[in-house]
Amino acid sequence: MKIHSILQLLILINETKTPAELTRELEALLSIYDFDFYGIWLNQKPNSDQANLMLAGHWPEGWRKTYATKKYGLIDPMRRMLMVAQRPFRWRDAVETFREDPYHKRTARMLQDAARYRILDGYTFPIHGRTGLLGQVAIGGRPVDLSPAELSLFDTAARRLFWRLLELQGAAVELERSAGHDTELTKRQMEVLSLLADGMTSNEIARELQISSHTVDWYINVIQEKFNAKNRQHVIAMAFRLGLVS
Repeated sequence: MKIHSILQLLILINETKTPAELTRELEALLSIYDFDFYGIWLNQKPNSDQANLMLAGHWPEGWRKTYATKKYGLIDPMRRMLMVAQRPFRWRDAVETFREDPYHKRTARMLQDAARYRILDGYTFPIHGRTGLLGQVAIGGRPVDLSPAELSLFDTAARRLFWRLLELQGAAVELERSAGHDTELTKRQMEVLSLLADGMTSNEIARELQISSHTVDWYINVIQEKFNAKNRQHVIAMAFRLGLVS
């Protein structure tokens, strides 16, 4: 049965010694399941170029350039679902979730372009840490139906692959350190942070929350200290990276 191949990968993950060896094991499993493409990413801000944060992957030649050039990242239902999903999800389900939103025409064009690159469906596995979304593993290509048991095992494998790849690349400790900031914020601090991330000034936030601008500045300074951030722009960047705002 195919499911035994996932169990075998789970055993082999920690035995791999190099990133190349790890990705070979993953690609062998995906071949058994008829998945054509995959990617392992660190969490990115909504408007970032996700290609710059891909730890490993194989996508159709030209697709990532098309995706970036046409700014599909701004409306991609898979990326939007990723910001709120707590569990693995199928791409066609994400498309259905956002079918009636204002971007549905652009989404349809994106899906047409993706189909020309043989990207028809797939699955995304969010990787969460204590402070929020850390990254994702995505597999896709032709439509493949995974059973609930297979989906659960793939989810487990995705998390272990993500961290093992970071370990082999020497980045796991740094990510754990950055994710270990004291980001426990009060309700009011979260309100201020959310409005700050929306581009509001202190005066605008003060009017919105009906408090003084000096109080707003005090809240922002407290958040800045918790994030160990250099300035307000750094606070916003950290908030996106830690998944506190989207």
